[in-house]
Amino acid sequence: MNQDILRKIKEHETIIIHRHTKPDPDALGSQVGLKKLLQRNFPEKRVLVTGRDEPTLLWLAKMDDVLDSDYDGALVIVTDTANQARIDDRRYKRGSALIKLDHHPNDEAYGDLWLVDTGASSASEIVAHFAFDNGLNLDAYTAKLLYAGILGDTGRFLYPSTSAKTLNIASRLRAYEFDAAGLARRMETFPYKVAKLQGYVYDHLEIDQNGAARVVISQELLKTYDLTDAETSAIVAAPGRIEDVQAWAVFVEQADGHYRVRMRSKFLPINQIAKQHDGGGHALASGANSYSLEENDVIYHEIQKIVTQR
Repeated sequence: MNQDILRKIKEHETIIIHRHTKPDPDALGSQVGLKKLLQRNFPEKRVLVTGRDEPTLLWLAKMDDVLDSDYDGALVIVTDTANQARIDDRRYKRGSALIKLDHHPNDEAYGDLWLVDTGASSASEIVAHFAFDNGLNLDAYTAKLLYAGILGDTGRFLYPSTSAKTLNIASRLRAYEFDAAGLARRMETFPYKVAKLQGYVYDHLEIDQNGAARVVISQELLKTYDLTDAETSAIVAAPGRIEDVQAWAVFVEQADGHYRVRMRSKFLPINQIAKQHDGGGHALASGANSYSLEENDVIYHEIQKIVTQR
């Protein structure tokens, strides 16, 4: 499959790379890291990245201005996106060919070709492996982007998705001259207003006797703390630092009234719950959508059932 994808890349003069909405470091790292990789190794090609810029991650990467006409005869690659509904920039079908590059369960195998490795920690790990496997050259900025994506999706190498292969690839990326310690510090820190939200989470977290936990963050609370939905991602791991918590959900109310649900688990898979509520993801880290307080309760009760199995 690697060779088929490399062949497609070589066949096209223009390549446009997409990723999922509301990007995290892995989405941006894999997307822009792939762009820089292709530009370095195929300087004759025009490589663009598209999607909405994420204000909290502008320090890591920015998007290009992509015109409708750019898609004429272009190869489109989508990174880190399990299903088409989550692809940022709905023009992804306008190219002449479409490739999916992802590490989530391949429940929706869209595109003409796909490189999906559910054993990889991140899409950035897949891009880095693709580069090393095909003898492609990297520079320090490309290595930094891919390293950032791996750091983000492994929780600084703490999550079970961190394999020996992950560490080997991260080690090879770390050999390039970029400030890895500074990058880790930047990804670890957050504004004081987010720290105040984290305090709210600990004060208002509901935990049952089996270790199922939840907290609801309302639009009113976001306005009080002057926070965006994207900034709340910094507190998703907070409940897991509590010894008694086994699985949890953070319900963040959106401007239209529905809830973005971020679910995490220490041991037991929760992605099947996410799939039942307009979402999906990894076994221990998934996202879903809820359209009422009643559905919030349903999701929490399903998490409660899961933790009783341990």
